[in-house]
Amino acid sequence: MPTPVQILEQYWNYTSFKPLQEEIIQSVLDNNDTFALLPTGGGKSICFQVPAMALEGICIVISPLVSLMQDQVQNLKRKGIKAMALTSGLSYSELDTLLDNCIYGNYKFLYLSPERLQQDLVKERIKLMNVNLIAVDEAHCISQWGNDFRPSYKKIKVLRILKPTTPLIALTASATKIVIDDIVAQLDLFQPKIFQKSFMRENLGYMVYNTVDKFYKIRQILTKQTGSSIIYVRNRKAAIEISRTLSNYGISSTYYHGGISPEEKQSRFEQWFNDKVQVMVATNAFGMGIDKPDVRTVIHINLPESIESYFQEAGRAGRDGKRAYAILLKNDGDIVTVKNQFIKVLPQIDFIKTVYKKLCNYFQISYGEGDQTTHNFDYNHFCRTYNLNTIVTYNALKALDQNSVLIFTQRYIKRSTIHITANSNAIIIYLEQYPQYALVTKAILRTYTGIFDEETAIDLNYIAQKVGTTPQEAAKILKEVEKSGLLLFNHIQSDAEITFLVPREDDRTVNMIQEHIKKYNSTKIKQVEAMITFTQNDLMCKSRQLLSYFGEHDTKDCGICSVCYANKKEKTVNLSEIKQKIITLLTQQNLSSRQLIEELTYSKEIILDTLQLMLEQNIISVNMNNQYQLILNTNQ
Repeated sequence: MPTPVQILEQYWNYTSFKPLQEEIIQSVLDNNDTFALLPTGGGKSICFQVPAMALEGICIVISPLVSLMQDQVQNLKRKGIKAMALTSGLSYSELDTLLDNCIYGNYKFLYLSPERLQQDLVKERIKLMNVNLIAVDEAHCISQWGNDFRPSYKKIKVLRILKPTTPLIALTASATKIVIDDIVAQLDLFQPKIFQKSFMRENLGYMVYNTVDKFYKIRQILTKQTGSSIIYVRNRKAAIEISRTLSNYGISSTYYHGGISPEEKQSRFEQWFNDKVQVMVATNAFGMGIDKPDVRTVIHINLPESIESYFQEAGRAGRDGKRAYAILLKNDGDIVTVKNQFIKVLPQIDFIKTVYKKLCNYFQISYGEGDQTTHNFDYNHFCRTYNLNTIVTYNALKALDQNSVLIFTQRYIKRSTIHITANSNAIIIYLEQYPQYALVTKAILRTYTGIFDEETAIDLNYIAQKVGTTPQEAAKILKEVEKSGLLLFNHIQSDAEITFLVPREDDRTVNMIQEHIKKYNSTKIKQVEAMITFTQNDLMCKSRQLLSYFGEHDTKDCGICSVCYANKKEKTVNLSEIKQKIITLLTQQNLSSRQLIEELTYSKEIILDTLQLMLEQNIISVNMNNQYQLILNTNQ
């Protein structure tokens, strides 16, 4: 059997491992259940790929994202390693053939989603495979106390039943002590060897800036830091708008969100990855598996919901070991916004009981019945029928899903969509000729932005209610307009599916899970509050704050974060020197505070304090254009 280093050199062209990789690999080769906590860029995939290559048989890899699976499979194939991923859209016969190949075709890696493990055919064929290792990537998804919890990850345990003697390795980039313990319990790891690399990133400066004009600050940053960048935004609309505005200012950019097609996602990713564009503006759909080593800046323009998600996204900068920056922009309104988005929408027990009862009534399920029944579910129609807040109701359904009361399957890719392919003038002319179609079409134009640019999901029930017609009639009108060639309309009558797992027992059903829901909500609140505290604490090194959150307390200042930088400036700053530089600049022309901050290398706070002092000393004044000007030419 070749040694791990020999395998690493043969297939990955490296002659040595990163810290902890070799120890983790040896633990797996010693047939131990293993837990690997390596921050982003720590080389997690090597930790299961190398031992799997050293052992006879096939490695089953559980991964949460199709794009992540496909990317790793393609990388393995390029190295001459036989690997496959069972993605969606496979027919029964195709799935049958692929599974046979895993048994008889000398494949080394089989990538699966947790949902695939529920198929009887898949489980039966896994029994026949010579499985040398089970790898659970992004293992924090299994913990309800972690960020990005996914109920489907609970299904992974079936592999422990199918292959009880096969070692399992769980891998993640961010987890607190409570999350680590939960992962170990949920995956039933037997006396696991736990390896945890320090979360310290010595080359990554965490910068938190308070700014009213975030876009101006973004331009300022990207003009100075011209390397590859990611900007994380909260929603699709912001991704499109910021990308286009950057492009208008001469900063090459593209955008990425969950609503664009897989082909377009791949095309835009390759543009950015190959440095055809400098900036990727993205929602958190642009997440796991982003392995571009030379990202110089990651910018957040909204407060993330947790330290965990922030740390993972920020950690995509500087994976090549060179200096990089994770920049978080905030202002006074952000705290209220993040609380409204993530705390106020947490469903309370009484509300969950209400949603559950109304859901049973919606599908006309009698008391004591309904278990194991599946129903097409028009989510928005349900919320309107009972006048329920859509966001809180969504979270209530997810809570019922997470606690195995029901399965809430979303099918947003199958929602009704519209894409107007003609220009606005052509639409106006057409509607003048066919006024019977105008009401519905104009309601859509005024309700949804971006429909001229890309396929956009629409809520036909809402549009019908708005114009006083039925969803069926609205769909019929749009089908007629489509015949003119002005738009593309894809009509689907349900956007989700509900499967009840237990008989209807109303309050009693929810009472059994209420303690867990309370703990879950409490955890989410603590995560948001920890994120807010991180942004507000300007006394302690930002890197040390993050390390402390993850349980590392014996640390030192990083020297390169916004707090450390400000402390250095305060120690070395010479007010007379700053005053003289301001005077020199104002001798040439009058300047605003923003222009002065851009010209000078000192912190914004110190410059503003110096300007205030100079105003008090009557060295400068503010003119009608809100610019600073010299009162007299002096060196005082």
